[in-house]
Amino acid sequence: MALGKKDIAGLRQEYKLGQLDEGELLADPLEQFRRWFNDALDCGVMEPNAMVLATASADGQPASRVVLLKDIDLYGLCFYTNYESRKGLELLHNPCAALLFFWPELQRQVRVEGIAERLPEEAADAYFQSRPKGSRLGALASHQSREIACRNVLDDQLAKLEEAYAGTEDVPRPAYWGGYRVRPQRFEFWQGRSNRLHDRLVYKKEESTWKVIRLAP
Repeated sequence: MALGKKDIAGLRQEYKLGQLDEGELLADPLEQFRRWFNDALDCGVMEPNAMVLATASADGQPASRVVLLKDIDLYGLCFYTNYESRKGLELLHNPCAALLFFWPELQRQVRVEGIAERLPEEAADAYFQSRPKGSRLGALASHQSREIACRNVLDDQLAKLEEAYAGTEDVPRPAYWGGYRVRPQRFEFWQGRSNRLHDRLVYKKEESTWKVIRLAP
């Protein structure tokens, strides 16, 4: 079936920008990720820290959405959100999570699977206060993932908060807002290649070491 004026089955993109060999990989997948992330920054990728976060409910129902990576520390990849949102509640009952980065300008993607844990409150406080005032007020105005009657509910709540905090930058972090770190157990680095024979190199955690394997595309 045609999609608009273009046959969706006929959409094609040839991948010829690079290759990925085992000898190019760093021993630590987090350092390899930093290298690729810096490449994405240098290449001018739009929001290179945008990542698809996949979670699942306690009974296995999956869900995914785009969130923003905000830190790469010694232990994993960090992001911030509302603990009472759908993703927050799902991570509370099932901490298994998956992340996906796609950088089309480089014809690369990275997949991460691991266990999500809450970041310390001090880290959440520090990041929250670094955000623009409007974003902080937005976090107070929105009870994320809750049903609301209309857009005016948000706009009215934001207007009230703007009036309440007029003349001050001191907007407190709500207790329901904070950060998560995904501790990786598996990384996959994917480089597009011609003829759909893409390079897929995977780091698998085995006790305290990482093993690298190659997968067929």
